[in-house]
Amino acid sequence: MTARFDGKVALVTGAASGIGRAITLRLAGEGASILAVDVEGTALAETVAAAGSSVTSHVADLSEPAACTAAVATCVETYGCLDVLGNVAGIYVAGHTTEVPVEQYRRIMAVNLDAYFFLAQAAIPHLLEAGGNIVNIASNAGLQGVPYSAAYCMSKGGVVQLTRSLAVEFLKSPLRVNAIAPAGTNTNIAASMQFPPDVDIDLVTRMAGLRGLAEPEEVAAVFAFLASDEARSVTGAVYTVDNGITVS
Repeated sequence: MTARFDGKVALVTGAASGIGRAITLRLAGEGASILAVDVEGTALAETVAAAGSSVTSHVADLSEPAACTAAVATCVETYGCLDVLGNVAGIYVAGHTTEVPVEQYRRIMAVNLDAYFFLAQAAIPHLLEAGGNIVNIASNAGLQGVPYSAAYCMSKGGVVQLTRSLAVEFLKSPLRVNAIAPAGTNTNIAASMQFPPDVDIDLVTRMAGLRGLAEPEEVAAVFAFLASDEARSVTGAVYTVDNGITVS
């Protein structure tokens, strides 16, 4: 494996499992020093153990803006700079829109969208200094409608627009901002996904791809490209990793 991230520092959220863990392992394998952030401390420790000494764990609930600011501060205090912000952490809950509790809606938005904004807000001064970049994990649900998932679709659509807006705002600087929009991926979120008991199966099956699920490592490979200097001409892009679901 190449060493595209030798001397680079990354902050990766959602690092305890799934795509976040795969990204952490990929970047560490390519030489990065990483602050790995998640709310699940035990699983996060497993990621750090697998990644090696270049990774430090930071347990935090990023639904709180102050926790986002503190995570960035901890990263810079630990490693001295910040080159890559990987906004990965996310939650998914399915349900009839008319029955979604206020607390559940606000939690989805806080984790999936608000945290991305506040982490970016805190990280941008350091990224500008380093000539770094942001890679956000959106979803194909942010590009097309998914049944029983209105709040999730809203949050991921917001991530897409946050990516584009920041890319334009900092177009005259070295800062790059891109996003990846996966569809079904072999993660704990996919494994635990539950729809309402009276689900309309026709609406759900139309979202299934002909090629099956992607693996987290495939998303991590795209992330590593976008976060590296090889993608220095790429900003404001949304890369789909969805086995053709969005286009079809």
